[in-house]
Amino acid sequence: MKAVAWQQDIQQLRQLRLFQNVAGASLQCLLKDFRACELEQGEVLLSPFNRNNYLYMVMSGQLKVYLGSLDNSPVSTLEVGECAGEISFIDHDHPSAYVVATEPTTVLRLHREALLSLFQRSPELMQNLLAMLCERVREGNRIILNTEQNANIDTLTGLFNRRWLEHVFDRESTRCAFNEQPLSLLMLDVDHFKDYNDRHGHLAGDYALCLVAHTLRGQLRPKDSMARFGGEEFVILLPEVASDEARRIGERLRLSLEQIGSFYSPLGVQPGVTVSLGLAQMRNQESLPNLLLRADGALYQAKQRGRNRLCG
Repeated sequence: MKAVAWQQDIQQLRQLRLFQNVAGASLQCLLKDFRACELEQGEVLLSPFNRNNYLYMVMSGQLKVYLGSLDNSPVSTLEVGECAGEISFIDHDHPSAYVVATEPTTVLRLHREALLSLFQRSPELMQNLLAMLCERVREGNRIILNTEQNANIDTLTGLFNRRWLEHVFDRESTRCAFNEQPLSLLMLDVDHFKDYNDRHGHLAGDYALCLVAHTLRGQLRPKDSMARFGGEEFVILLPEVASDEARRIGERLRLSLEQIGSFYSPLGVQPGVTVSLGLAQMRNQESLPNLLLRADGALYQAKQRGRNRLCG
């Protein structure tokens, strides 16, 4: 980063969001404290390894923000008029992200002491900065939420994955136990899935798994949780449902797939599939691994008895 000449211009400063509605006299006091700097493409402006004392305002070019590592995808882009470094600038700590110039970029740099003194004279400046910080917090929450959701979703079927199942079981088992309500679990497996893949191709097998996911999930209550457990195995958690009712639900789900002799896919018409199911009702203070083990044992019995049936 190298210093460059900057023509002092209050009108240009007023275009920056941070200084909107700030009195001209206050901005005039700041002019002598601004330093213009030029960044080359790929140059790192902020890093979690270096403490930051400055607020940077983008005057031309573009900056990108990376969390964790520069090898990750950028989480946001800072355009002309936006600021960088405001969080570490305020708490006088290391930045929480990398900020990198993606093209030749000019920034205005202001030391924290100069701006802190202006806060005392300009409540408008403080309001602008708080509004910007609120947006950053909301954006950070959105990123966290999206990351968490993506970590819990099976990308092929759109169902929850095994990680989510563990989380939701802890919640639902505690709630059902507290309310003295039953909880049942169905484990199901697509019948002869290896043969299906060998005969029709793995892509057709993927579409068959999506068929199972979409057909069954649409018949469940909002409080039920269906997860892809791995490969062609799925698990359905049924809170407040005892084994007799769970058996009826499982039979209805099984029949709904049995009745689909073929389905349309981007590959053309494909044959349908059937499933075998194992059922287990949660016992007092039973763990998820043990409940899954009992459901898996019932599923094994269903396979041994000819498949396309429910046991347990």
